[in-house]
Amino acid sequence: MTRDDLVLTRQGVRFQGQTYPCTIGKTGLTARKKEGDGTTPRGVHSIVGMLYRPDRMARPAPWAVAIRPGDLWSDDVTAQDYNMMVKAPHPFSHEILRRADPLYDLVILTNWNWPYAVRGRGSAIFIHQWRRPCYPTEGCIGFRRDHLRRIAARLTLRSRLIVR
Repeated sequence: MTRDDLVLTRQGVRFQGQTYPCTIGKTGLTARKKEGDGTTPRGVHSIVGMLYRPDRMARPAPWAVAIRPGDLWSDDVTAQDYNMMVKAPHPFSHEILRRADPLYDLVILTNWNWPYAVRGRGSAIFIHQWRRPCYPTEGCIGFRRDHLRRIAARLTLRSRLIVR
């Protein structure tokens, strides 16, 4: 464990000497994640990417990739591109990345079940903005907007999300 890791604790996520309040999956933590179960998976998850809305913020890190119109995330276990970023139109179940609300204005990607997805093990675990304090996610980690931006600016591709 290093100072650059995001470590989930009972008080929030510890990162670079500070603890940030966060939200987790609506049904808690699990070691046996399944698609749609609303849990946050335990384990050590590498940070593998960052997406952002260039029409709503400046690039948060040099390695961040812009979310463009038509960008989606496939979450259908029957799709060949399950748990991958895809483009519209997409005939299978998916999440729209360029949302009207600010939830996905900044998304940090973990390697949960990626890049070689096991069908049904659960699609991406994102780190993104929370809806409001104490409001759970579908399995992702959510932060207050300013905290998320502060964390994103300091992350490296060597950082990890550690969920015990």
